[in-house]
Amino acid sequence: MGVIADRQYTLQDHDLLFDAPEQGYVLRVRDLNEEDRPREKLLAAGPQGLSLAELTAIVWNVGTKKEDVLSMARRTLQEYGEKAIANGLRPQQLADATDIPLTKACQLVAALELGRRFYATNNGGHPAQVRTAVQAYEYLKSIGAASKEQLRGLYLGSRHQVVHEEVISIGSLTANIVHPREVFQPAIEHGAVAIVIAHNHPSGSLEPTNADIAVTRQLIAAGEVLGIDLLDHIIITENNFKSIMEEIL
Repeated sequence: MGVIADRQYTLQDHDLLFDAPEQGYVLRVRDLNEEDRPREKLLAAGPQGLSLAELTAIVWNVGTKKEDVLSMARRTLQEYGEKAIANGLRPQQLADATDIPLTKACQLVAALELGRRFYATNNGGHPAQVRTAVQAYEYLKSIGAASKEQLRGLYLGSRHQVVHEEVISIGSLTANIVHPREVFQPAIEHGAVAIVIAHNHPSGSLEPTNADIAVTRQLIAAGEVLGIDLLDHIIITENNFKSIMEEIL
């Protein structure tokens, strides 16, 4: 597989301091038997048996003239990524990236924020920790199957815990598109002390491009100024990953 050795990320003390669309006819909610429709399934058996797409369809209630609500929910979850949606705070970004109405993006962000607040209040959940490239890959490997290149950021606290995940950009990486402020602004907003970024190569190649390396060097320099470490930049394909930091350091 050619996976790099799994070096452990070290946090520094800086008190200064990215699938093809389904073909053929897609079943719409009205085509389903009544007992298979999301709302009826919820009423009959509770939420546990519903898929994420079905739960999202219930939140949205209706689709658009172009797209049935269940189809839109499935596509949005696939294109943007389940974890990115779960951690997303910016409706406009979600709407722009997935071509859904802004009202739908607002509904989804608001519903998930409710869930986060109730969970934090009642369960005291423990956030994931990312200390190595392998752990970062395991957290983000779902983007390897995406048909569009996208850049994700994992924002870490002082104990390597993930305090935020962000879809930073969608499209080919260039220094013009991936500006340091887009990468580091969420770190400042969420009090992160370090960042791991990752993007996918839909081509399946694990080799970093010249643009990948240039972006990485630019972000390392920006992080040194801000006192926020860029711990790694990994390339993810459908079945593997590679650390750019291992290539250039």
